[in-house]
Amino acid sequence: MQAIDALVSRRSATTLTEPAPDAGALELIFASAVRAPDHGRLRPWRFVVVRGAARARFGELLARHLARTQATASAESLQRERDKAFRAPMIIVVAAHVNETVKIPPIEQTLSAGVAAGNIMLAALALGYNAMWKTGGAAYDAEVRQSLGLGPSDVIVGFLYLGAEAGKPSVARGEWRDLVREWDGAAV
Repeated sequence: MQAIDALVSRRSATTLTEPAPDAGALELIFASAVRAPDHGRLRPWRFVVVRGAARARFGELLARHLARTQATASAESLQRERDKAFRAPMIIVVAAHVNETVKIPPIEQTLSAGVAAGNIMLAALALGYNAMWKTGGAAYDAEVRQSLGLGPSDVIVGFLYLGAEAGKPSVARGEWRDLVREWDGAAV
């Protein structure tokens, strides 16, 4: 697949199944991720791979988060949280390791991790897989971060679910022309 083809055809998956990317594909995926722009050469990216039996533990982590933050969560809601871990055969947690002591603003470090996440999705597509990017309250929770081995200054930018596409891709987004305007230098 040509790079431009991946860029203009990428859509989030709706259903993912086995196989997950193998070791060789993962090497290429992470090699692509760390090509994200990196102001100050901080290498702010952190990646946690969740697969196999760890998915059940990840689901329990999501359910514990929901139970802790929503005291009235029903048994069905807790089970839906557990089931999220099985949306795909592999989950990659993408985080930014934000260094507050450098001159590079934290937002630029976080955005770099976001670009790395986008690169992961594009690389997965180019290798014959697909992905979906999810967050939710658990992505912003200190206990979840700690349970995943991330530090207090780390910011989770997404839970990326990867696998083989099993369903129809999501609907295409609107036309890009609706989002672009040219600025002529005059004050708005």
